[in-house]
Amino acid sequence: MRRAPVKLPTPHPSGAKPPQLAKDQVPRHVAIVMDGNGRWARKRYMPRFFGHKQGVDALVRTVLACADRGVEYLTVFAFSSENWKRPSEEVSGLMGLVLVAVSKYLAKLAGDGVRVRIVGDRAQVSDKLREAWQHAEDSTRHNTRINLSVAFNYGGRWDIVQACRQAMAAGLRAEDLDEAALNSYLALSYAPDPDLFIRTGGEVRISNFLLWQAAYAELYVTDTLWPDFGETAIHDALSDFSSRERKFGAISESLERVPAHAGIVQHATRAE
Repeated sequence: MRRAPVKLPTPHPSGAKPPQLAKDQVPRHVAIVMDGNGRWARKRYMPRFFGHKQGVDALVRTVLACADRGVEYLTVFAFSSENWKRPSEEVSGLMGLVLVAVSKYLAKLAGDGVRVRIVGDRAQVSDKLREAWQHAEDSTRHNTRINLSVAFNYGGRWDIVQACRQAMAAGLRAEDLDEAALNSYLALSYAPDPDLFIRTGGEVRISNFLLWQAAYAELYVTDTLWPDFGETAIHDALSDFSSRERKFGAISESLERVPAHAGIVQHATRAE
């Protein structure tokens, strides 16, 4: 049974921060597939790169909006292991944009209490980019307001394979391998599983993002293109999340109150 949505405060037009929400109504971990940058730019007759640039601004808005509402972990899909198939000029532009974004926004995020982590395969990126990532992680290591994980050159299948390889290299025996053991080797082993999985841009697929971790996440798809995402969009997503009844494979609370035999008797009566 769906609960009535909790009415969340409407974002203030002046840009004032929303009041704190009840802790039990806020997802502890939100994951987002940031989709729609290219379409956003195309609608404006601009190169795709400008969509990616606006997408960085949307990310900063979203991080702070989530922090304001009490979200503890935010994980965003910035660049998948499949995105290398895109035109080389777009990939090159994205790499450069990451460097610019780190220098432009890192001080602000650090000052706002954001801890930054990069998850994914770092082997294919340049030394300069790896150094920028390391600097971002080191300079925000002690922040506790919100944990921002940026998945870059990441894929859910890659994550599971690399976790298996780590476990084997550590000498873990087959009989000792269980979900908890394997989870400890995954890229997001430091975070709880996502409660809410958001995809922008209207596409209805998870695109190899957090395949293991999102097993019981609530899915939310919005037509909003990523560069337009921010305070209002987070408001809508959390409002929808508040109406979900999360059973994790159990029986709905409303069904638990019905005698176990009731449905069988009713069905037998109809059959007669």
